[in-house]
Amino acid sequence: MNISVSIVEDDAPLRGILSEWIRGADGFKFLGVHENAEVALAALPQEKPSVVLMDINMPGMNGIECVRRLKPQMMGTQFVMLTVYEDPDHIFKALTSGASGYMLKRTPRAELLAALKDVHAGGSPMSSNIARKIVQSFQRFSNTSPAEPDNLSPREREVLELLARGYLYKEIAEALHISVPTVNTHIRRIYEKLHVRSRSQAIAKYTHIPNAAVAE
Repeated sequence: MNISVSIVEDDAPLRGILSEWIRGADGFKFLGVHENAEVALAALPQEKPSVVLMDINMPGMNGIECVRRLKPQMMGTQFVMLTVYEDPDHIFKALTSGASGYMLKRTPRAELLAALKDVHAGGSPMSSNIARKIVQSFQRFSNTSPAEPDNLSPREREVLELLARGYLYKEIAEALHISVPTVNTHIRRIYEKLHVRSRSQAIAKYTHIPNAAVAE
């Protein structure tokens, strides 16, 4: 089944580029593109995409608030922020609003399409330097070294450590000499054991950072 995708982006040239990328990619179905959050609020619940690529900085309502309003109506839809913002404040606000991924606009086509497949499969894709910034932000809140949850297996701890270092699922698979589906299985079990639902929450648990700190 093709992954259906909608785009919310105020920059016309970029809207065109992203639309072309989705239309020309195998395994994807392009549903629509919207120039601002207000239009998206009305259109997306009707389109029912599997994944939404959402800009943050738009005239009027920003993308983070748009996701916050749409997510309760569209629990089956995954939102991936596509933005120029790399600061922890925007990252954490986006993730706590309901976004499942956070990619930069300079992300190459192949990597972005891989991220869409990842989030559709239950992952939380992030540009590697974004994941690194999350880890650095967590570490600023803690003077202790990362703890190893004792209910995780040695392999699960290895996967979680690489996840916290910003590795993509494919990179984790290559580093540990296992398949990507096996990585997905380990990450699903890690989420279950740590009682979390996202990459950022898993990293927060791993570094023993309170949820309140993550939400700030």
